[in-house]
Amino acid sequence: MSRRGPKPLSVAGALLLICGIGAAAVWWGLPVARQTNIASVVDSIAGPVVVPGEYRSIIRKAAKLCPEIPPRVFAAQISAESSWDPSAQSGAGAQGIAQFMPKVWAQYGIDANDDGVASVWDPTDAIHSASLLNCVNRELVKDVAGKRLENTLAAYNAGFSAVRKYDGIPPFPETEAYVERILDISKTIEF
Repeated sequence: MSRRGPKPLSVAGALLLICGIGAAAVWWGLPVARQTNIASVVDSIAGPVVVPGEYRSIIRKAAKLCPEIPPRVFAAQISAESSWDPSAQSGAGAQGIAQFMPKVWAQYGIDANDDGVASVWDPTDAIHSASLLNCVNRELVKDVAGKRLENTLAAYNAGFSAVRKYDGIPPFPETEAYVERILDISKTIEF
C-alpha cells in the first residue's frame, strides 16, 4: 500500500484556495506573506511532512554517509523526489524512491543492505546511493558561486555539469523550484 498523503490540489483548486485565503486575510486585516510558488503555498497549508516509519532509520543511517547534508534536508529531498514511493517512475525515466536515471544508477548505485543486488527499486539501496551521490556532487560543485548546499541539491536534479556551467543553480525553472521545495520541506519535516 502506497503512503502518498492527501490527493494534490489541481492548479485551479490551489489558485482558488490561495485567493480565498488571501482575501480572508485581507478582510480580517492579517498580514499576507508573499509566496513564490503554488507548491510552497500548498505545502505550508498541508503542514509538516512526516518521514514514514519504515524509512526513518534508513534516512538517519544514510545521512551519516554525507554529514554535510543535514538529515532534515536529505529527508526532504527524498520526499520531494518520490513522496516516499519506492516504485515511483518519472516521465523522464527516473526510477525509485530517490529517482535515479538508469545511467546515473549504473554509476552510483550501491548494495546498501548487502543482499547481493544493488537495486534502484530497493529503498535502502536507493536512499544510501542518493546520500553518496550528494557527497560526490557536493565535491564537484565546491568551487561554484553561491551556497554549496543549494548547488549540491541543484546538481542532483540538473547534473553537476549544469551547476558548474552556470556557476550556481542553473536558470531552469524545474531546478530552481526543486531546490526551493526541498529547503521549504526541510523546515517542516518530522521524523
